Amino acid sequence: MSGMIGNDPTPREAEGRYLLDVAELSKRFPLGRRRLFGKAAPAMVHAVDDVSFTLARGETLGLVGESGCGKSTLVRLIARLTDPTTGSIRFGNRELSALPAKAFARDPDRARIQIVFQDAGESINPRFTAADAIADPLRQLRGLGGDALREKVEEAATLCGLPLALLDRFPHQLSGGQRARVGIARAIGPRPDLLVLDEPTAALDVSVQVTILQLLVRLRETLGISYVFVSHDLNVVRLLCDRVVVMYLGRIVETGPARAVFDAPLHPYTRGLVAAVPRLDGLRADALRLAGDPRSPIDPDPDACRFHGRCPIGTGRCGAEMPKLRRFDGGREAACHYVEAA
Repeated sequence: MSGMIGNDPTPREAEGRYLLDVAELSKRFPLGRRRLFGKAAPAMVHAVDDVSFTLARGETLGLVGESGCGKSTLVRLIARLTDPTTGSIRFGNRELSALPAKAFARDPDRARIQIVFQDAGESINPRFTAADAIADPLRQLRGLGGDALREKVEEAATLCGLPLALLDRFPHQLSGGQRARVGIARAIGPRPDLLVLDEPTAALDVSVQVTILQLLVRLRETLGISYVFVSHDLNVVRLLCDRVVVMYLGRIVETGPARAVFDAPLHPYTRGLVAAVPRLDGLRADALRLAGDPRSPIDPDPDACRFHGRCPIGTGRCGAEMPKLRRFDGGREAACHYVEAA
């Protein structure tokens, strides 16, 4: 009998290879109206534009790029805190893109996708104690109460290295590192399959950042959680992430295994990012320096490469033909007409 049960696939196994499958995802925000050919037309901010990627179970995917490239909007779409304009968000065996964010807040799968924000002090209700903050999603999403709730709160706090003596304190009575642990404990309490981390260490001192990153590694190994990890620190992404997605003005310009992308970037923008990382031996010999500022994300030219005009190897073709992501050896992809020259 036990053998027969063992042969039956679990719900997670039945969901297939990918935990998350994002396809042609876009998010546009209206921004007043502008004159177009003599007529008033709505101006649109293209925050995320035609983004596609997958996330395997137990994998950590890094999202990198300059401020304003769409990383935070993308993770809010994935966590279903905001609604996409177009595209698909498939989580396990469910399509979530058509489900409004407000409805997903009450959905059973809400517990399976949790998010950790950049500044825990800003995201935790100042009127909640640490215990209340950790308990809130367990109460709302898992329906726990009483002794069972207290047990799960203490379990989550212990997993995150938060002393139980601090659970009755309010956010202003905790250090930055302690608040970060509360934010992570709150997110892992419901036992999610996917944890979205939006620059979770950016507001912390360097020494505290290290302990929080070590905590995230332990939690991934202990709980088997998949991560989508947003960071400006390429060294952190290199160490923590299995794969990386590089974004520029709402679009993906390069993807691949993190070490391969950072050791030998294909796209000129990625080369510029990697070259900007401080090194003891100075700039790389092959460094490409990025000049100027990104273009405006408001109604960008649909036919032009978003990096055109700032790219050191761009040509007239780049201003007339949007490059598509092309596949290369080693699971690499890059959106550039001249990858071989880069």
